[in-house]
Amino acid sequence: MGPFELISKHGDHEEVVFCHDKSVGLKAIIAIHNTSLGPALGGTRMWNYKSEEEALVDVLRLSKGMTYKASAAGLNLGGGKAVIIGDPKTQKSEGLFRAFGQYVNSLNGKYITAEDVGTCVDDMEHVYMETQWVTGIPKDFGGSGDPSPYTAHGVLMGIKAAAHEKFGTDSLKGMRIAVQGLGNVGSNLVKYLTEEGSKVIVSDIDQTRVKYHHDVYKVDVVSPDQILGIECDIQAPCALGAIVNDKTIGEFKCKVIAGGANNQLAEARHGDQLRELGILYAPDYVVNAGGLMNVFVELEGYSPERAFEKTRKVYDNVKKVIEIAKRDNIGTHTAADRVAEERIQTIGKLKQKHPGKSNRAFTTLKEVYNR
Repeated sequence: MGPFELISKHGDHEEVVFCHDKSVGLKAIIAIHNTSLGPALGGTRMWNYKSEEEALVDVLRLSKGMTYKASAAGLNLGGGKAVIIGDPKTQKSEGLFRAFGQYVNSLNGKYITAEDVGTCVDDMEHVYMETQWVTGIPKDFGGSGDPSPYTAHGVLMGIKAAAHEKFGTDSLKGMRIAVQGLGNVGSNLVKYLTEEGSKVIVSDIDQTRVKYHHDVYKVDVVSPDQILGIECDIQAPCALGAIVNDKTIGEFKCKVIAGGANNQLAEARHGDQLRELGILYAPDYVVNAGGLMNVFVELEGYSPERAFEKTRKVYDNVKKVIEIAKRDNIGTHTAADRVAEERIQTIGKLKQKHPGKSNRAFTTLKEVYNR
């Protein structure tokens, strides 16, 4: 299938930009899905994709998900995403990210980037050398730094909301919670959960991370192929997507699925199947919106206290989705889409397509950087 057919298949995207600079090895794609509510904001993922087609499909799906995430979170942002094709362990360079930053800059604020899987704060610093349209830059330059503690805090709030619905309490003390994936978000979530007094079970393909969490937080450990079928109260997927699929759907021995991973349902019908099984699914893009909330605060003028206050609203957002699902007798995944789409339609009619303006004091930040 050609690129135009793929773009048409995966949603009504406003713009897709292919970025190539042979001199630094840059091969990237920026996808802008919808800017009805504001500029498209979404992180840059660096991944060793098997093919350019796989990279294109990923960025199209992720950018659409960002539109829904921002809308459901009540933020005045649109949805976008970028992917860089390459191995993040061996192919990163200052030149690559600066070249990518020039492509971001050419969009004049229609797309604002940030870190994501395979990229970090240092990479965003290099992007920032070429464009003001980047968040998650180091705190020394007026940015918010690593967003993962805020993403994880939002996930914690989503778990609490789902627990309140399923168990009648949002106290997580004594609850068995399985965390799949110990990356930045999963690691912070484990910290928060142990502070809550939860009985945490973890798994990751990186045994160094597993050992660290076992030693520091005294959590139980199972192998990656056991984690989804472990008996627990709550499953918290924090690794890659599509973990709810035809193969795994019958393995779950939990009452709630609520985690930080994107695109947890392989297909929408799997959300309906979870409902039939009596498993409450807290829609991923509602639960993991804390990082997006954090960078939105950065655009307004950063304050860690305001960022954490924003992420607490994930609790209310999840409760709202659950109430709509019960009211309309639909799955929570469908209810979340309905919340997001209604806001886009209603507010989008009140605004023109976003012209690329922001309240952020970019000139001040630039002056700080150039000192």
